[in-house]
Amino acid sequence: MSSLFPHLFEPITLGAKTIRNRIVSSGHDTVLDDHGMIGDDLVAYHEERARGGCGLIVLQVSGVHETARYTNHVLMATDDSSVPGYRAVAEAVHRHGATIFAQLFHPGREVMDGERGMAPRAVAPSDEPQERFKVVPEALSTSAIKDIIAGYASAAKRIADSGIDGVEIVASHGYLPIQFFNPRVNTRADEYGGSPANRRRFLAEVVAGVREAVGPDVVVGLRISGEEKTEGGLVATEVLDLIGHLDAMKVADGSGSGEQVDCLDYFSITAGDSSTLQGAVHIVPSMQIDPGYAATLSEQVKKITDRPVMVAGRINQPHEAEKAIAEGRTDMAIMTRAMICDPAIANKAQHDAVDEIRACIGCNQACIGHFQMGVPISCIQYPESGRELTFLPRPMVRTRRRVLVIGGGPAGLKAAAVAAEQGDDVVLCEREPHLGGAVLLAQELPYRSEFGGAATNLSAEARRAGVDIRMSTPVTQQILAEVAPDHVIVATGAKERMPHLEVDDEALVIGARGYLSTQPSLPAGRVLVTDWKGDWIGLGIALRLAEARVPVTLATAANFAGAAIQQYTRTLLMSQALRAGVDFLNDARLVGVDASTGYLQSTLCEIVHEVEGVAATIVSGAPQSVIPDLDFGSASVATIGDAVAPRTVEEAVFEGLQAASSLAAVS
Repeated sequence: MSSLFPHLFEPITLGAKTIRNRIVSSGHDTVLDDHGMIGDDLVAYHEERARGGCGLIVLQVSGVHETARYTNHVLMATDDSSVPGYRAVAEAVHRHGATIFAQLFHPGREVMDGERGMAPRAVAPSDEPQERFKVVPEALSTSAIKDIIAGYASAAKRIADSGIDGVEIVASHGYLPIQFFNPRVNTRADEYGGSPANRRRFLAEVVAGVREAVGPDVVVGLRISGEEKTEGGLVATEVLDLIGHLDAMKVADGSGSGEQVDCLDYFSITAGDSSTLQGAVHIVPSMQIDPGYAATLSEQVKKITDRPVMVAGRINQPHEAEKAIAEGRTDMAIMTRAMICDPAIANKAQHDAVDEIRACIGCNQACIGHFQMGVPISCIQYPESGRELTFLPRPMVRTRRRVLVIGGGPAGLKAAAVAAEQGDDVVLCEREPHLGGAVLLAQELPYRSEFGGAATNLSAEARRAGVDIRMSTPVTQQILAEVAPDHVIVATGAKERMPHLEVDDEALVIGARGYLSTQPSLPAGRVLVTDWKGDWIGLGIALRLAEARVPVTLATAANFAGAAIQQYTRTLLMSQALRAGVDFLNDARLVGVDASTGYLQSTLCEIVHEVEGVAATIVSGAPQSVIPDLDFGSASVATIGDAVAPRTVEEAVFEGLQAASSLAAVS
């Protein structure tokens, strides 16, 4: 038992199962499916989290009906071909003492993908349009409704018979069960619409059918948004009323004795709604949202039920989870992204090794960001996630060699840490007096301060691995001769590059990196911020200035500001920028600046835009790789990260992992 987290590591009973601790990996789509089935990649992914000490793993959603295909890679539990996959992942998770549930799912109108690029087709209680994905659903017939309800029960039975410990009915985030309950979405006039009792009927029949199908020994839970936090969405009082009715439901235990059993064993509480951008940000809340914020919702649920309650919502650290449980706001803590970033967070916390935890920074880039691109999820800090079969377990080198890493940014730190963990003798030289590279600039942007945690985590990993870190040490031929490396990894990053501009001598033009590193005072007046990529930099600087009551125009050469930022994160940043009064100009590149006017060429046509009254211009342009001019002699050399081509932290860390792993492969 942990001395720091006694509540977090106390076992808990859900229905007929006792869970070893209160840490939960909730259902999240990984895009690690094998043509809609559970294959080796997904098994390895969840086994790693079970090995890392997680108490309860909930699999990603499993479709219960053919109309439940909300993406082209959703797991389907509609026939027996799915059974071997569920059995394999259950056995893998059980080997390490964890418990595993599966989610039962139908999206209703929340459908992202159509077949082979065609527009999505969806079904729902009514034909009310969906704003976010621009879907107009087909209203379900009564017979189709009953067929879907039967699909929940049959899928639950199939999954339970495969060895999965429990099933979780997904009624969160505006998906089909809650669409029936929402009077703004369900406009039916039959037995499944109209009165509150009729609007509850679909979910009540699903819950009862699932319990009857799996019997009393399989755990049955419900995932629901405590509040949808969007225009026209359900508010807490409506959700609590629904939970109260479901909490009281019982069915016959199936033994013929006349005894009844509870339909539900627990409630899993989250926030948000998939149908609007405003509500969707709560599906995977980014670093702009306070850690553990949804515990206010689970706390309300705990007041009306005696069943265990778990909650999701940016619980990234064990102390946050411990506090919420100790205060009685939840019984279990969902720490999904925390375990994508560090699968061993539970074991580290249980042994009070908190300094070794690789903390999630809530950037959303490679987890939900990858899912939204339709590619397997991972983590920018820990690219081994989602690639377990490629990079884990870490191999050990057969022959210890001298490795020199040039550059202490994220690429160099990852390469150095992994190479040292594999058994090589590693020296890392960084020319600056600090580690982290461009990550340290990123944390200067508004609502981006947690990003600096990536540098902290990677630096700590390199030190724990035994890397000889030498700061304020530019690599020269003398250093090369002293270190005498067998292998060199060049991770020298990139530097600021200004675009070719016509600039009047009286104009004040500053590069974005220079602005963030020196934070100079600017003259009074409008600031023109120009942005070539549509990423955090331009939008972040514009927001920072606007919140300081500086008039700002953000001109981007992208289609829209923040185009390169993960959707949920961008939504929050853009709402903040709009409230702060930032003016936007899209599809425009800076070509010139005079004493008071910025000139921007449209990227679409011959039009030139003029922004007048400009006191200063801040330019976020394309960086330029830094390549050292050195003779490495007989040492083998690999170049990684921005030194190859300027991109993001994700590519830098991944290439650091690749470079170090390749050393073990050839040793």
